[in-house]
Amino acid sequence: MTEKEKMINGLMYNSNIDDELIKDRIIAKELCYKYNNLHPSKTKKKNIILKKLFKTIGEEFLIEQNFYCDYGYNIEIGEDFYSNHNLVILDCAKVTFGDNIFIGPNCGFYTAGHDINFENRNKGLEYAKSITVGNNVWFGGNVVVLPGVRIGDNTVIGAGSVVVEDIPSNVIAAGNPCKALRKI
Repeated sequence: MTEKEKMINGLMYNSNIDDELIKDRIIAKELCYKYNNLHPSKTKKKNIILKKLFKTIGEEFLIEQNFYCDYGYNIEIGEDFYSNHNLVILDCAKVTFGDNIFIGPNCGFYTAGHDINFENRNKGLEYAKSITVGNNVWFGGNVVVLPGVRIGDNTVIGAGSVVVEDIPSNVIAAGNPCKALRKI
């Protein structure tokens, strides 16, 4: 099994020894570089790059520059998506956003994780778990979503939150670690 196959299947893998993964990351980084260095008024060119980069993306979307990702092909974005500046999606596993998503500045969605055992970390081993975001979700600024998290529909995640476990639908959630505070 290749390192890419291990990554896709949620197994421990080493992304730095697999030529295909290295090539895929370079392609994604080059597309992000082009995107981030376009004049802000070049909306059509920016949209062409994102449609080339992501697995799926709706017709209505805006991602403010700067934007960074690892591969792009594991990102699925629904209709009516908006992200403010400095969105980072580490998409070693699938990252799925539903419709009507609003993301504040400096947010990160990280599917990649590392073993707590230093010997495995020192070997370059990592793992990836999918992130799924429902419909009608708003993320305040500086939110971090960690591997394996599912966020339900119609939910608000407060600024500065670190989301380490699933958040249900129809709640306001905040904190570090992020917890549901009340129903909407």
